[in-house]
Amino acid sequence: MTSNQYNQYHSPTILKELNCPSYVIEHSKAVMSKATYLARNFKGNVDVGLVKAGAMLHDVGRSQTNGIEHAVIGAKILVDNGFPPEIVKIVERHIGAGITRKEAEIIGLPPRDYLPVTFEEKMVAHADNLIHGTSEVDLDFVIRKWNNKLGSDHPSIPRIIKLHHELTGE
Repeated sequence: MTSNQYNQYHSPTILKELNCPSYVIEHSKAVMSKATYLARNFKGNVDVGLVKAGAMLHDVGRSQTNGIEHAVIGAKILVDNGFPPEIVKIVERHIGAGITRKEAEIIGLPPRDYLPVTFEEKMVAHADNLIHGTSEVDLDFVIRKWNNKLGSDHPSIPRIIKLHHELTGE
């Protein structure tokens, strides 16, 4: 199922207008391609247009920071510019396989849950996991990356694996 109501939001031009660097734009285009693939091959009901829009805009906060807080900043940018709330939620919840309230407090984000809930939110988050720069990577690469960054016992790693299985059936 594709929703045309979000077509205006998945153009790279929006990211240029919001002062995103070219590497963010190129990464976002790659994530949009992967997210679209996931959405079109998913057995459940998913709004492909929303997935494409959320994927294109997921890193808009990188126009101001490359830190973990880019998701929260990106969501604020979109709210301030009148974007639909469902796209805002995708941007806010796209990091890894999400961040729990407790984890958010530990890393200094506003204390709330950043776990993706809808299939559209999950697809963008996972497509972002599966794109490194502009190159597609596999789940093993993603796990190694997060093991190296966070340690093998970090709770986000099983969430990423679970998300991968949920969306791909692999």
